[in-house]
Amino acid sequence: MNRDKPFSRPSSIESLSELQKLNERSRTIFRHIVETYLATGEPVGSRNLSRHLPMALSPASIRNVMSDLEHLGFIYAPHTSAGRLPTETGLRLFVDGLLELGDLTDEERRQIEAQIGIMREKSMEQVLTEAGEMISGLSHCAGVVLTDKQVSRLKHIEFVQLEPGKALVVLVGDNQHVENRVISLPAGLTPSSLVEAANYLNARIRGLTLDEAKAQIENELASAKAELDQLTQKVIEAGLATWSGAAGDQKSLIVRGQANLLIDVDGLENLERIRRLFEDLESKRDLVQLLGLAERGDGVHIFIGSENKLFSLSGSSLIVAPFEDKRSKIVGVLGVIGPTRLNYARIIPMVDYTAKLIGRMLT
Repeated sequence: MNRDKPFSRPSSIESLSELQKLNERSRTIFRHIVETYLATGEPVGSRNLSRHLPMALSPASIRNVMSDLEHLGFIYAPHTSAGRLPTETGLRLFVDGLLELGDLTDEERRQIEAQIGIMREKSMEQVLTEAGEMISGLSHCAGVVLTDKQVSRLKHIEFVQLEPGKALVVLVGDNQHVENRVISLPAGLTPSSLVEAANYLNARIRGLTLDEAKAQIENELASAKAELDQLTQKVIEAGLATWSGAAGDQKSLIVRGQANLLIDVDGLENLERIRRLFEDLESKRDLVQLLGLAERGDGVHIFIGSENKLFSLSGSSLIVAPFEDKRSKIVGVLGVIGPTRLNYARIIPMVDYTAKLIGRMLT
């Protein structure tokens, strides 16, 4: 079976610089602490380390190294006389420089390919919703998908006057999806101008995407090809501007499998953190902004804990990868939200492969 080329994974230059300062002994001890935490969630003590390290070191020597790592901010003691856990800075260092990525098994690839193959005859909204559910089920995390919120292909547009100076723009897609926007009307506009604007647009937009329609109409208006009076042109320009909207309004966010975030949560403090995360997911605003950052470059993006405002209180991680349309334009991102104690080695290639398959479907 053919394998995709290794995907790019953005790394923190600062993290890699810090990693280079550690000698082999410190790296080995640090790696063991992080890997134990990711596997069990438990702190690691010097006696335990002395029994499992590939080198012969006394507990006293290990404690000296751990003290240095703690001073650098890579590990910490959750309470007095406890072992050590990685800090968020330490996790970032590990993910950027020490993580050995696994690969999906042939069975996992076949499972993902089969589920996405079933989606081919469905609408894009259904595809992305089911992709979010699928990645949630495979990762045991919450699945997230962010994409442009727009009608796939335009079918019809209508202007309905609401009151003096206001009109409702009704945009209908060929998949029967409908979007409504309110626009401001220029002073002195007659009802006939609204009809003329709608007729003009409907003669040109059918079968085009929203971006294609905007480009064509703007080009005609700019080159004086449109034989319209000034008030009608203003209606059309107002409609185009409203379709552009705010960045947040243009995005469609799908979150599936939030209940997975409650698995293995114990203690009121941890429940409170998850409650805050649910509130943040409900508001969606910060997540849309965060995922927007991942649309600006190729490869898998990893956000750990307080590296971003959304997860500063909930102690969660986000792993996302962008997907492209047939013009190689990034049109969305797909990924998972989970605790910082994630199986990064397994989930990173899973997210990357799923995003690639979604992109292939779009092409």
